[in-house]
Amino acid sequence: MNEQIATLKSWVDQSDNIVFFGGAGVSTESGIPDFRSVDGLYNQKYDYPPETILSHTFFMAQTEEFYRFYRDKMLCLDAQPNAAHRKLAEWEQQGKLRAVITQNIDGLHQKAGSKEVLELHGSVHRNYCMRCRKPYGVEEIAQGTGVPRCTCGGIIKPDVVLYEESLDEYTLDKSLAYIQNADILIIGGTSLAVYPAASLIHYYRGKKLVLVNKTPTSADGKANLVIHGAIGEIFSQL
Repeated sequence: MNEQIATLKSWVDQSDNIVFFGGAGVSTESGIPDFRSVDGLYNQKYDYPPETILSHTFFMAQTEEFYRFYRDKMLCLDAQPNAAHRKLAEWEQQGKLRAVITQNIDGLHQKAGSKEVLELHGSVHRNYCMRCRKPYGVEEIAQGTGVPRCTCGGIIKPDVVLYEESLDEYTLDKSLAYIQNADILIIGGTSLAVYPAASLIHYYRGKKLVLVNKTPTSADGKANLVIHGAIGEIFSQL
């Protein structure tokens, strides 16, 4: 075990107020693609870049094309939690971890057993009718074709935050409160490039800011501990 991982393990062992803030890198190790990474998603079978397709404007104007991309690229329902998800759930059960704050929409933290999960960008597992607000599970979306419609005739929309849409204020406020009061804030699997979620780091008041990411981030210089590597691999050593 290298020195940085040993330090993090020591901090975790002594704490009962850890908060974890994670991004796409937590899910990629479970086989879920990060559409921002250089894996060619931009140049596959779509006429628009993912950021355009996953916008409110595009959803409203070209709903069928949105759902073609969404079903193909955003619904990874067979994905399983990796070592990072499992370790975070274990820490919560031990009374060490207070909350997981995630930018991911895949529900893998809950699948691993985490209870206090704040989903900044929503979840593919929740869907609702835009007309009558009737809720729908993800199965109706995944198994259907074209534009999914409610029994009332309204269009069903995933409960995910699209580009041009605001984050849920209650979720954001609760996330801020956890971060402000945390002993240890671990940020993992994110380049801290997506705002406003990335700005949450500025609310941390403690002296144990940990960054775990494959590549350097703009916040490395502010962190008390930086570990570069695959988050699942690192967490499996804790």
